Amino acid sequence: MGRKIESLLIEFARIHRFFIRFLRELVTPPFEFKEIIRQCYEIGWKSFPLISLTGFIVGFVFTKQSRPSLEEFGATSWLPSLISIAIVRALAPLVTALIASGKVGSQIGAELSSMNVTEQIDAMEVSGTNPTKFLIVSRIIATTTMIPVLCFYVAGIGLFGGYLSIIAKDDISILSFFNQVFESIAVKDVFAMVIRAVVFGFTIGFASCYVGYYSSKGTEGVGKAANSAVVSSMFLVFIEELLIVQVLSFF
Repeated sequence: MGRKIESLLIEFARIHRFFIRFLRELVTPPFEFKEIIRQCYEIGWKSFPLISLTGFIVGFVFTKQSRPSLEEFGATSWLPSLISIAIVRALAPLVTALIASGKVGSQIGAELSSMNVTEQIDAMEVSGTNPTKFLIVSRIIATTTMIPVLCFYVAGIGLFGGYLSIIAKDDISILSFFNQVFESIAVKDVFAMVIRAVVFGFTIGFASCYVGYYSSKGTEGVGKAANSAVVSSMFLVFIEELLIVQVLSFF
């Protein structure tokens, strides 16, 4: 029991040291702008096909499942408002974060772990390149920046999927649909979505980089790092979602 507590405290100390190093390198020049842009492309643009399909399905299926409940009260005209509130407040940031945890988290964890196994990180230090700034800071900035962008896209494509589900049974123009959508969304809803997306993006990037950077040696460590990056990112996202909901409920 004592050894487990000791190992847990050591792990917390290493996480704290990793976070402090990240903050120090974040504000210290020179800045790796080219690598940040490349990581934004890898994380953002290459995730569009999967994000598009997932967002569309979520909006379509949620609308389909919500219709019977509203039909019992004769309130199917409220479907656009219900969809907009559900997608913007909760579904868009959460779905984006979970998809990114699986795709981006595993990619970052496996990439950094393989570089650790092949001693490329040690070679960067010997050659005078700062691996923390080049590998860690660039990826965390990219995830923190691109997850909110993807979140807005998921919200848009999810609302479009909901519209297609509605017009399958109701005669409503796309202009009327989006008028109801924007009437139901307040500024605080968009602000809450952005806050969620930024926090989730930072968490995914930080957790994946940490797991990959400190992975165990050997080919087995690469697989474990990829798996741990996904599991830890998703777990933290759910915990943060719970905390954010509780905090925003006071406003």
